[in-house]
Amino acid sequence: MAAEIVNPRSDSESRNGPTERENGAEPLDSFDPAFALHRGGKMAVQATVPIRDKDDLSLAYTPGVAKVCSAIAEQPDLVHDYTWKSSVVAVVTDGTAVLGLGDIGPEASLPVMEGKAILFKQFGGVDAVPIALSCTDVDEIVETVVRLAPSFGGVNLEDISAPRCFEIERRLQERLDIPVFHDDQHGTAVVSLAALRNAARLSGRTLGELRAVISGAGAAGVAIARMLVEAGIGDVAVADRKGVVSRDRDDLTPIKAELASFTNKAGISGSLEAALAGADVFIGVSGGTVPEPAVASMAEGAFVFAMANPDPEVHPEVAHKYAAVVATGRSDFPNQINNVLAFPGIFAGALQVRASRITEGMKLAAAEALASVVGDDLAADYVIPSPFDERVAPAVTAAVAAAARAEGVARR
Repeated sequence: MAAEIVNPRSDSESRNGPTERENGAEPLDSFDPAFALHRGGKMAVQATVPIRDKDDLSLAYTPGVAKVCSAIAEQPDLVHDYTWKSSVVAVVTDGTAVLGLGDIGPEASLPVMEGKAILFKQFGGVDAVPIALSCTDVDEIVETVVRLAPSFGGVNLEDISAPRCFEIERRLQERLDIPVFHDDQHGTAVVSLAALRNAARLSGRTLGELRAVISGAGAAGVAIARMLVEAGIGDVAVADRKGVVSRDRDDLTPIKAELASFTNKAGISGSLEAALAGADVFIGVSGGTVPEPAVASMAEGAFVFAMANPDPEVHPEVAHKYAAVVATGRSDFPNQINNVLAFPGIFAGALQVRASRITEGMKLAAAEALASVVGDDLAADYVIPSPFDERVAPAVTAAVAAAARAEGVARR
């Protein structure tokens, strides 16, 4: 691996200039463990080769490095073998949609991007570099990432607000020959599909027998709907603030108009609550609160995946009154829909075979592999494995690599 995630505490104060105490204020980390953990940052770059003497120096740097540079200049593909390119991902944000914090800017987004990077390393063995951009214009973001791309084997787009995130990802996929993946969309979709597959298996049904309703037509909601349709869901309707996204609405953005073209076969219109009547699945990625009577109106044996953080759209105590399977985005309840179950293994598999992109087939394979980890232990409170289950990343990695080869996007 090209870099190791470490957390050097001994020199943290010297690296960060004057402390709060030196400025006359009590250090924030004296009373809050979150600040204590973050002091000095959560990661650093560490060399993978020693430089003990002049011979090591001459090999790692000049003159030895010149041979490698010249070889790559003659055969550009050698960059994958003789640099870190094929094992490192750029985690790119503009800070406009950070967790539940919203548009907080690039500097304030860095703790989250550092966190994402160490999750890549911890759960997938993939090195990642946080890159927070001081621009929000689509053209500027695309051009900046394209110019950075020679240093990386993949790009993970993170916490970029919709609808710009859709165009940014699409344009980068068109211009780059490395995987570009917007985790807020596709990571959420992969894990949601895996959990839904197992919930359906538990109830003796297939995806084709289910009607789902998604609350939220942003990045995650659109991606989940698209993936459920790809996986063969019976029907899925998506609701935004104005109600169900349907073809008869005249206020749809281009993204939502496209969404309406492949969802809601039943032609449902009106409110989210109305759509939930008789529905088999609720998936929440929007925040807000779904009234209890609407949950009660769902079909018998329904599934409720209420993923808003920290407050689920349907509190588990309410959901369990009516639903056979309940999942949230929180770690303190069973069945956590957590993106860390997907993105480390997806990128590890793509990088392993030097994939030129991440296809729908690769994402579907990741969802199937993730679902299969549960195996015979399947239960109402266990339809998705824990992020700390050591079987997860290898299973997803292998499935994604195999799918990349099958779909012709692998280059080794």
